[in-house]
Amino acid sequence: MTHTIKSALWLGFFTVILVSWVVLYQMSTGMGLDLIGRPAMDMPMAQSAAEDMGGMDMPSMEEGSPPAAGAQEVPAAVEQEAPAAGEMAMPMAMEGMDMADMDMGNMDMSAMTRFGPLFGMWSIMMAAMMLPTLVPTLTNYDRLIASADGTRAGWLGVLAGYSIVWIGVAALFAVTQILLLRAGLIDMMGIASNTWIAGSLLLAVGAFQFTRAKEVCHGVCHAPMTYFLGHWKTGFRGGIRMGMGLGVFCAGCCWGFMALGFVGGMMSLLWMGLATLFMVLEKLPQIGHYVTKPLGGALIIGGLGVLAYPFIAG
Repeated sequence: MTHTIKSALWLGFFTVILVSWVVLYQMSTGMGLDLIGRPAMDMPMAQSAAEDMGGMDMPSMEEGSPPAAGAQEVPAAVEQEAPAAGEMAMPMAMEGMDMADMDMGNMDMSAMTRFGPLFGMWSIMMAAMMLPTLVPTLTNYDRLIASADGTRAGWLGVLAGYSIVWIGVAALFAVTQILLLRAGLIDMMGIASNTWIAGSLLLAVGAFQFTRAKEVCHGVCHAPMTYFLGHWKTGFRGGIRMGMGLGVFCAGCCWGFMALGFVGGMMSLLWMGLATLFMVLEKLPQIGHYVTKPLGGALIIGGLGVLAYPFIAG
């Protein structure tokens, strides 16, 4: 019976992660975005429009040349309106188009400016991205159930306490996104409005990887058994307290990877997947200490590249 309960809890845990990723995928595609979080053109519609335009009889542009045989003269009024109609044929291909003017499927883009919808989106993102990083912690607690006085209620308490902290972080990021949007620092999709902001954020997160604060927070996240032994509490309430403590250290360790969403785009599945991979690697007992600083170096190099790109391209 105990083994059945354990299996059911773990199955439910991984089901929540899977469902969260499915919901994020549906949200992203429902907003008309590709995997990197950029607007994806409706290719069948664009191809059809291109074929229709390609099959049109275009009158000679040479001044004074007579119209082709069988061609009808186009009234001047219609001729003046034609360019506007052509420009509207494929709006997604227009450069400089404001995100708010794009057709994003069934998604109401005004939701990206309100706390409620943004909080819901960030909460789902936290479940999809942060729960996988909790696997080593819950595995360590499992060992204490067998060797100490841990319980399944305490296991659930750790999960609940950890989730409470990250739900609070989701609320903080939702507020931050609204403030950045109103300040004009990001666009409607949460992407930095210029390379200076994106590059500076990459540099800041990369530099944080080398700080004492990162080292302390990562030390706790990397060795949850040590934290359990030093802060052991029994029962569900005890599990919540320990889970919240671990969640605070985890937030201090991983906030930078979450903030990089404002570089790659809040709904970029590519960014979310890479950030999740990096955070899981940092918490693996065998390799966690060996990836933190190299990741920081890679982010700093990336930030410098982003800042230098306008000068190189120009």
